Amino acid sequence: MKNARNQRAGEKANGRRKFLRGAAVAGGSAALAVTAGCGVGSNGSAPQAQSGAAGGALGPQLNLRFQAGFPNKDLFYELSSMLIRTVSDLSGGQIKIELLPSGAVVGAFDMADAVHKGILDGCMAVPAFWYGKDNALSLFGTGPALGQDANTLLAWMEFGGGKALYEELYRDVLKLDVVPILWGPMGTQPFGWFKQELKSAAAIKGVKYRTVGLSIDLFTEMGASVVALPGGEIVPALERGVIDAAEYNNPASDQALGFPDVAKVCMVKSYHQPSECLEMLLSKRVHDAMPPAYQQIFRYAAKAATAEMSWRNLDAYSQAWEEMRDKQGVRFVETPKDLLEAQLNAWDRVMAAKSSANPFFAKVLDSQRAFMKRAVGYQVKFTNDPRQAYEHFFGKA
Repeated sequence: MKNARNQRAGEKANGRRKFLRGAAVAGGSAALAVTAGCGVGSNGSAPQAQSGAAGGALGPQLNLRFQAGFPNKDLFYELSSMLIRTVSDLSGGQIKIELLPSGAVVGAFDMADAVHKGILDGCMAVPAFWYGKDNALSLFGTGPALGQDANTLLAWMEFGGGKALYEELYRDVLKLDVVPILWGPMGTQPFGWFKQELKSAAAIKGVKYRTVGLSIDLFTEMGASVVALPGGEIVPALERGVIDAAEYNNPASDQALGFPDVAKVCMVKSYHQPSECLEMLLSKRVHDAMPPAYQQIFRYAAKAATAEMSWRNLDAYSQAWEEMRDKQGVRFVETPKDLLEAQLNAWDRVMAAKSSANPFFAKVLDSQRAFMKRAVGYQVKFTNDPRQAYEHFFGKA
């Protein structure tokens, strides 16, 4: 009986594989070979593709060039590479993507335009990098703290109408010829790295502070003097005294960038970026020329990588936190409650001002409010604070 079941299971699996191969080829490999000046070859030549699917491959060979907005030693470069490997694996190796580090072709903040123009076939970044184009971009990761974390934001994207608004923003407001995919939830980000801890809300006034996205407006509203810098420029600026303090993202990335070498106080817990996610922008010309099966591979690869990133980050962040605390002399200080309250009060003012000035910002924020009121309300009511259990078993947190 067991052998018969195994044989039947094998026949079903072979049947599914044959169906998928046939569907992908029928989906139109010829379209891929003919379009679009994207930046794979020199002088903006089209992606390198073979129009025939040989040897039972899922579809034609596709060679693309992406750039990341992160240095190659950054955790987020590694995670972006993980997504690219997932795309390759799901395509049976037929989609090959070269991922270049930040600055290899264009500046980190110029990548969206480079994908739009065909200089790059795609990029890995965060929406806040293009915040100067429209402040509604910041609502997709670096927006107001309504109680959500990044996974709750992605739930809004998938089931609360966020995906349609996200695509509308890129297509109709920014008019960029890209296919945006939000993925990769990050943890709540530290308040920042300081030479000396801030002990009250008043202490932030006048501090030269680095952040990005809507957090620029938030910290400006709180009285800080704010600048936006790419990740690779932050630690040198701190070392030279160009800035007094900065936030980047998480213990693992902060450690890799060298924050512990120039500052020994990391203030944790903050409402400035509790729900940031990574973003993949894919050239729409490249996307539309793909077989439908390839288009779905990119979307499902992003979902698979989102789950794996959540697990990896918990492991990586906690290890980096312990190493910096125990071996590098970093003090992790919880942000005072009055500073957190000052952040929430500042969000009130920023949300009102941005919504008044930008109707699309207001449209997205209204959708988020409706979803978060229900989803976060449920979480608050049903989810335990982990501190009580942690301190019961392990001692004071």
